Amino acid sequence: MTKYGPHNPHPLSTMRTELVWEGKYDEFGNRREVNTSGLAMPLQKIETIDEPRSRAEAQGSLFDEEKAHRDDFRNRLIWGDNKLVMASLLDEFKGGIDLIYIDPPFDVGADFSMPVPIGDGNESIEKDQSILESVAYRDTWGRGTNSYLSMMYERLVLMRELLKESGSIVVHVDWRVSHLMRLLLQDIFGQQNFISEIVWKHQIMGGAHGRKLPKAHENLLWCAKSEHFRINTEGKYARVPFSDYVRNTMQQDEDCRWFYTRRRMSRKATAEELASKAHTRTYVDDPEKGTIASDVWDDMPSYQPKPNVNTKYPTQKPDEILERVISAATQDPPYDRSEEIPTVADFFCGAGTMGAVAERLGRRWIMADLGRFAIHTARKRLIGIQRDLHEKREPYRSFDVFNLGRYERQWWQRESLKGAEEEHRSVVLGFFRSETLSHTPSPLIHGRKGGAFVHVDGIDSIFSRGEVIAVVEAVKAAGGREVHCLAWDFEMDIRQVVAAVEAEHGVKVRLHRIPREIMEKNRTEVPPFYEVALLTAEPVIRNGKGATAADIKLVNFVPSLTEVPAKELEALQERAIESGFDFIDFWAIDFDWVAGKPFNHHWQEYRTRKDRSLKTVSDAAFHYEKPGKHTACIKVVDVFGCDTSITVEIGT
Repeated sequence: MTKYGPHNPHPLSTMRTELVWEGKYDEFGNRREVNTSGLAMPLQKIETIDEPRSRAEAQGSLFDEEKAHRDDFRNRLIWGDNKLVMASLLDEFKGGIDLIYIDPPFDVGADFSMPVPIGDGNESIEKDQSILESVAYRDTWGRGTNSYLSMMYERLVLMRELLKESGSIVVHVDWRVSHLMRLLLQDIFGQQNFISEIVWKHQIMGGAHGRKLPKAHENLLWCAKSEHFRINTEGKYARVPFSDYVRNTMQQDEDCRWFYTRRRMSRKATAEELASKAHTRTYVDDPEKGTIASDVWDDMPSYQPKPNVNTKYPTQKPDEILERVISAATQDPPYDRSEEIPTVADFFCGAGTMGAVAERLGRRWIMADLGRFAIHTARKRLIGIQRDLHEKREPYRSFDVFNLGRYERQWWQRESLKGAEEEHRSVVLGFFRSETLSHTPSPLIHGRKGGAFVHVDGIDSIFSRGEVIAVVEAVKAAGGREVHCLAWDFEMDIRQVVAAVEAEHGVKVRLHRIPREIMEKNRTEVPPFYEVALLTAEPVIRNGKGATAADIKLVNFVPSLTEVPAKELEALQERAIESGFDFIDFWAIDFDWVAGKPFNHHWQEYRTRKDRSLKTVSDAAFHYEKPGKHTACIKVVDVFGCDTSITVEIGT
């Protein structure tokens, strides 16, 4: 029998106190490192947004760039898995971000369905949680605490890499995970770098009952990357008014310096110090400036933000919280040099509050989210911020929208499918619940579903008009009358081409977008393959005095009804055909679109919570510098956050 003692200590006696979860250590007891090799990939810029300047240029008006538009940095809004997004940002931003604020999911029973307004009135319909959001949520909580800690650990390690040595991170949590998150942060950033646990007191959420008191607060856990961090005690929003007690004792000394007297003194003070007036005085530079906020924030709005900024996004927090966080953690303007301008980030951005507040406070920002609806909500909100600042003659920055696009699919193909295109087709056909054909009449026909053939486009391809014709001809030659075309991306005006091909060949073509969700590891549930929305538009040429201006008129829109609850789908299908414009939440035009280039927002129109009306004819009056044929691209985003685009030829 083994004897343990001073010369042979028991293994348990040498263990240190730490937070342990399944997967923290490998089979040999070694700490697992976050391996970013193979995760980093080029971000695809899909949109560039500077609406006030683009509108001014489109109408030929003057635009004072120096006063109105900051051109030192282009902010970034990124759609995708934040683990891949952060790994992709490391090359450019490692050690370059001043502040990261995140509000990760912490409600283990959350239901992210929400009402979304539809049409011009007060009507709303229910939006289901997207398949992608539900998969991410299941992966977060599927194995309870273990999967949550594993997911957050990997991401927090990447965030630490992105922070400057003088940077810090603020994590918004509640009672469900605050104790776990605090230990996790201390594990990654070091206990010595834990700054504060801030309590935000908000409205009471629910009443008391036999087992719990009413919930009335959440927590913000604040950690620094290193000892070089300093709180900005002079930050505009980091300070609060002096208490009534302080104000009542405020007075001036012989040198006209303001001070207030403290009621309680240190127990360690000597008799001489207790008798000294200086020991009881606290001097302040400006009585109106107030004092730095404590770690209890009871002066904030309730959980629901003010009506004028309320996006109705389920997890939106009040702007005032982000104002104080940004102001206390980064320096306020003006800045002497460009490298002094703080960059802030939020990788669970939701409604985009971090970016909206950062823009108003003059900071640079980077935001990311996995949810398509979150990206749409944030994009629309930030366009509104641009417009507001421009109207007030205050400076603002442009922002670009990115995604991982085909690079994410390439990573999936390389890691999970071992590069095999045949395996890719097999996986797609399996999720589409169709039969794989081993012997086909054409290499363009890959499967059968009911009485229709199935074509699966390549993993790195855009389904083009040429492919439509080739597939339809192959199906017709094989005696087929209907074909499902499954693709990751479609050429922009594909629906018009399909209509012409169907009429010529008598073959019904159904276009389905392959859902990104099938790339999720260990997925067994079948995600829906939604059909591509139908959008048609036409140019409007306005001839004035010696000038020609172009606009766009929306002619028809039939949404794909993605994320509609099954119980409402049948009723909404008829309305979608008859009143498709009711489902449009946002549309924009790039009047001088070039294939392969990002979409440039020359003009936008969108519904707001206060104004539900929507123009269906633009009023951009776009002037082309050179006459001739031009291509305009029209992008429509429906109330569920799904977008579709077409191109229209314009001759001037």
